[in-house]
Amino acid sequence: MRSRLLDLALSINGKQRLTIELDGDFREQFEKFKETDTDFSIKKFRYKRSLDANAYAWVLIGKIAEAKHITKTEVYRNAIREIGGVSDVISIKKAAVPRLQEEWNRKGIGWQIDDIGSKIPGWTNVILYYGSSSYDTSQMADLIDSLIQDAKALGIETRTPEEINSLLEEYDKC
Repeated sequence: MRSRLLDLALSINGKQRLTIELDGDFREQFEKFKETDTDFSIKKFRYKRSLDANAYAWVLIGKIAEAKHITKTEVYRNAIREIGGVSDVISIKKAAVPRLQEEWNRKGIGWQIDDIGSKIPGWTNVILYYGSSSYDTSQMADLIDSLIQDAKALGIETRTPEEINSLLEEYDKC
């Protein structure tokens, strides 16, 4: 639920009191949980992906896969590697890479790792690629643009720029 932190105060008993303004209706949950211990977490609000934009990306992925005679997974994973701002590089003990890879890949088919090595014995550097489920509007636009370029190079018809912009604008409304 979208919310905004308004105030943090110290109460008489020395505990902190947080005031939050909520966009949605929380009354039912409040009655259910008031005066009981709860677990509470806060994270930065993000608009959800437009399902139309996501669906269009997968239509393009399917057409590209068919034209190249490769799997949709391969097209999707390659496209993620080609756009900027959707990866991080970390240093890690070489022995920890298999476990990291297993856990990272569990998040979805777009979540990938490339081991790029290191000069430090026993350590390596890895590129962690984030799947499109975590993308903001700009990152999803970059993914779709990349897929459109691939599709056009293969002679695959794509939507007009106006139609594509309309899909991406839905991100701001989700």
